[in-house]
Parts: sequence; structure tokens; C-alpha cells
Amino acid sequence: MGTTLFDRQSRAIRLNGAGEALLSHVATAFDEMRQGVETIGVRSGNLLRLHCAPSMATQWLMPRLRGLLETQPGLEVRLAAGIDYPRFEHDEFDADICYGPPRQEGLVVIPLGEETVTPLCAPEVAENIRTIVDLKSAKLIESDNKRVRWAGWFAANDLSPQASRGSRFDRSFMAIAAAVDGLGVALESTRLAERELADGRLVAPLAGRAQDVRYIGHYLVFPRVAKSRLAVRTFARWLTQELKLSSVD
Repeated sequence: MGTTLFDRQSRAIRLNGAGEALLSHVATAFDEMRQGVETIGVRSGNLLRLHCAPSMATQWLMPRLRGLLETQPGLEVRLAAGIDYPRFEHDEFDADICYGPPRQEGLVVIPLGEETVTPLCAPEVAENIRTIVDLKSAKLIESDNKRVRWAGWFAANDLSPQASRGSRFDRSFMAIAAAVDGLGVALESTRLAERELADGRLVAPLAGRAQDVRYIGHYLVFPRVAKSRLAVRTFARWLTQELKLSSVD
């Protein structure tokens, strides 16, 4: 290169300023080369490194993981859950199911359909909730990081917001668990609580008597170069089929 790129320090060697500057320009190119090699390699066909929002991973994805692996016996899944939005420059993940629109540009973005957000509670709690007005005296469980919260739900039903007198959690899976335990009424996605609704641990006490909020909460995202990988295409196709969305080619 005609210049020094590394500094030696005892037994260590580190990039200097020129090396860091070069790295910032060539890192993306090396990442694309690496993924290109993986695309035609044996490993690329069966390994999916997936990042997922915690509640989506716990409540929806994990219960279906066995079905995915049974229908795709050659697929290997490495799943990590976290609230951070992974950046794909360092090739740590192939795809992400994120909560809320992705913050990084240049990605393939697949909205995962509308979710219905409605009050949910244990059957014994529901006995005291016949109308929206009954929520004024109920313990309202708040999910701090939810995009749809109680204030928005009351506004959608033309009511003034009610002060939350219940517990507060920063993840939906904890709010759902609290509602199952009878700690109050959670305002949650029926997608995330589908198992609890199916087996009767939770009910929607105001179904048909209040205005639900519908919104797109989760997105499947991955770098454009990753779309050529069989594992990514297989997972995207399976995911959209599970959610009854338009198929992904």
C-alpha cells in the first residue's frame, strides 16, 4: 500500500490510523466476499444465524421451532434474542426479526403482518370486566417498550387515558406471564399470547365490545446479499407461510 498500516506493541500488533481508515472502506467489500463464498459452500445450505426480538422469540418462534426443523431436517438454527438492532457488517447474523421498523438502510425488509392488540387477562379477572368502564378500577399491566400502550388504546376507544395501577414490565413476555398469574389486565398482541389464549389461561374480556388496535409490529430483515443463501430463503418462506402472508421468492 506504500504506507504502514500496523503498529507493533511488544507482542501485539494493532491497526494504526491509516489501517483503520482503509478498514472502514474495505470492510463491506470483505463482508460481501465472505458471504458470497458461503453462498456456494456446504455450510451456507444448512446454517441460519438468526437474531430475534425477545418476546417474539419466546412467545411465538420457539413453540414453532420443532416444526420448522422437522420440515427442514438439514437446517441448523442458531438463535439469539436481544433488544438491540444487529448491524450486519460484521457477519454475525444472517437475518433478524426486529420489533419496529429497522434502523439500518439497504436491507430486505418483510413486514410480518398486522397484529391485534387488545386487553387480556386471566378468566377470574375477566369476571369483573364487562365493559370498558370496568377497566377504570382494574389493575392495568403496562409494557414499557410496547409501541401500543394503554393511553393509545383508550384514545382509540374515545376515552381519556387511565392511570396504570398495575405492575410495569419492559418485555411483553413478562407482561403476558403476569396477566396469566392474575396480576391484572395486560394490553398485548394476540399473536404473542396465542398459546395462553388457546389453552384458556388468558381471555379477551372486551372482545367485540371495544375497538382493538391493529398495527405491524415485527419485521424480518436481512442484507440483500444474504437472500442468495438457501437457509435464509428457506426460513423466510416458512415464516411467511406460518403467518399466512404472501410468499417470498
